[in-house]
Amino acid sequence: MEQYDYETQTQKYEFISGQHGGYYRHDFTDHAYLYNLYFPPDAVFTSFKNQIRNIVLNYPVAQPALAGLIGKLISQPAERIVVGNGAAELIKIVSGHISRKLIVPVPSFNEYANAAPSGRCVEFALEFSSFSLDVDKLAAEAIRIKADVVVVVTPNNPTSMLIPKSDIIHLAQKLASHDCMLIVDESFMDFVQNPNLTTLEYEIERYPNMAIFKSMSKAYGICGLRIGYMLTANSAFAKAVRKGVPIWNINGFAEEFLRLLPDYRQEFVESCKQVRIDSDNLYKKLCAVQGMIVYKPDANFVFCRLPDYSQSAPVVTRKLFVKHNIYIKHCQGKTLPDSDRYIRIASRTETENCKLVEALMDIIDSGKKEIL
Repeated sequence: MEQYDYETQTQKYEFISGQHGGYYRHDFTDHAYLYNLYFPPDAVFTSFKNQIRNIVLNYPVAQPALAGLIGKLISQPAERIVVGNGAAELIKIVSGHISRKLIVPVPSFNEYANAAPSGRCVEFALEFSSFSLDVDKLAAEAIRIKADVVVVVTPNNPTSMLIPKSDIIHLAQKLASHDCMLIVDESFMDFVQNPNLTTLEYEIERYPNMAIFKSMSKAYGICGLRIGYMLTANSAFAKAVRKGVPIWNINGFAEEFLRLLPDYRQEFVESCKQVRIDSDNLYKKLCAVQGMIVYKPDANFVFCRLPDYSQSAPVVTRKLFVKHNIYIKHCQGKTLPDSDRYIRIASRTETENCKLVEALMDIIDSGKKEIL
């Protein structure tokens, strides 16, 4: 048994809240990270076991072959695709090296801003408190500051809200004559109601100033394999991103997974349907918490504003872990008004979601008594 630098549950919380993974080693229920718990099927792991010697002992394939594997999966030509060691690698290349001036609506996934050099990223506030995106205002601000990259995440993280497809197309068209690329991060798109009708992947050739980013970790439940990709019909932009990728950026296990995936398309679709059912049920249960504002999710997590009578989000998050061994994310590190009032809860199984809601009610109610 590994030894860690904590002895009490409070010390364990302090340790865990400083980590970026490896949670499975520490015996708690993770409602913070955003997984598909129903994929991959066991047969994928059996294939890994059967191939483990070859996978470990041999070099994996490089970018052209990897792009072909993703292309087969999404019915796109390989030249439109760049495969990353997770979407995070591609974000680092675009935000950190290609973009001169990037604009991103907030609150959002922090990595786009974090990866940009100082002074190169401008944050654009979503409408408060609906957290909807006014694409006309975003386009006007992007043009005003001469941004060369605009990022939108849909469904957004942490709000779990989808941006209408027509709005994104409108935004791309507004930016087209201003030498500005639109990055559309669709990492959670597989969890929406009709993903095939909502994604822009099938229409990418109509918008040469658009690129779609996709982290496969969330939807495919493979956070440890680190696979993401970019899809664009803009060959110059694809070439620029490809230049930033090392020759072997994807390991053999990730390559093997991409080779196996076409055999499990139906299992994947069914797994996403189950995630949607669980997420919708979690939303309904959270709506029963008196005074809490719960935003209807389009992805596999729920964004909430704590009741006014409750203690702050960091306090509630810590107490939930210390008392119930359940970990959620508070949003104090996000750019939004009253950020210490907001939490983000990842949906897990129905049983785990029920326990989470009961535990959260217990912490909020006990905190209310302390305030009184």
